[in-house]
This record gives sequence, structure tokens and C-alpha cells, in this order.
Amino acid sequence: MKKERPFSELIPFLPPNTFEEVIQYFQNHTIHLTLTRERKSVLGDYRHPTRDAPYHRISVNATLHQYSFLITLLHELAHMLVFIQYQGKVMPHGSEWKNQFQKMLIPYVGKNFFPKDIEAALIRYLNNPKASTCTDTHLYKALYRYNHNKEGWTLLEDLALGSHFKIENGHCYQLLEKRRSRYRCQELKSEKMYLFPSIYEVYPLDL
Repeated sequence: MKKERPFSELIPFLPPNTFEEVIQYFQNHTIHLTLTRERKSVLGDYRHPTRDAPYHRISVNATLHQYSFLITLLHELAHMLVFIQYQGKVMPHGSEWKNQFQKMLIPYVGKNFFPKDIEAALIRYLNNPKASTCTDTHLYKALYRYNHNKEGWTLLEDLALGSHFKIENGHCYQLLEKRRSRYRCQELKSEKMYLFPSIYEVYPLDL
């Protein structure tokens, strides 16, 4: 059985001076928050109450830095509030969720909770919030700069055309040309062509 912990243990995961604002959601609703190990495909998750689990369940990757953690937590809390209001009768990331997420993010803008580059990208993102911060190129790049990144790894767009790189599975490529928000790359072994997003994380090679 999982042990319940005090709200104050959230403080190290959040940007300074944001705890009092965030904790109100937990005081007003019954929420089971789980901090998980890193998940590649998802940063956070929300599950509504069921007969067997009559409470809101939210999980957030504990490996996120403070700024990503706060944005991800608010993202999932927005899902909770939309479910409470509409009981699952609207799209998960439809206009109702977008409006709710915007309302929840606005109080954190203009108060020095975020570095200037993240705040600028966040303001732009607020015009039309995406289902994931990973799909908003500007916000993802701003947040990425504050990650505890693996040594030597960087974003594909930071490489010069003609550069060589490898990806996490060990396959090696050459960066050939930019096509809008994606890059055309050739795998060295098979010589097949692939398109990678500009924000794909890669390891530069010196061949």
C-alpha cells in the first residue's frame, strides 16, 4: 500500500513561490498524485474517479525540471476540472480544456516564476495550447534548455547541414536538408531517407 505524504513534499518539484497557488487544487479536490520515473511517451496523466478508485488520479514524471513539472501538473489538473464540469462529454483536448488550461496558466505569467525565454514561449503557447508541450516547438525548445540533459546530446536543429549524428537506438545518420519544421536525413548503413522533427534529440558524431 502506498504511503500518503504531506503536500509540502511538492515544494522542491515546483518553481519558487508557486506552491501556495498550486496546493489550492489539492485542498479543494480529492487527488491522488503519483510522481513516476521518466516515461518517454508521456509527461503526465489524468484518470477520473471510478467505482473502485473514487478519487482523481494524476501522475507526473518526477524527473522533469521545475518549470516543466509545473506546466505538466497544471495540464493534468485542467483535465480534472474539465471532467468535473462535463463528465467526459467533451474531447480531451478540445476547446473546453484549452480554455481551462489558459485560465490556470495565466496567473503564473508576469510574476517571474519562469525565466524570460520560457515565459515568452509560454505566452505564445497560450494563444492555442497543444495536447502536449512537446508538440509546440517554441515552448519545447525553451523548456529543453533547462533539462538535465544527457551529456553531449542536443537538438537536431542545432547541427549544421552535412553533420552526422546518432539517435538513442544507435542508428547513425547524416543531416541533409531542412524541410519546414523537419529535416531530411540519410541513415548511413541502409542509405534510406528519413524525416526527423527539428526538436529531435541527437548525439553529434565526428566522422
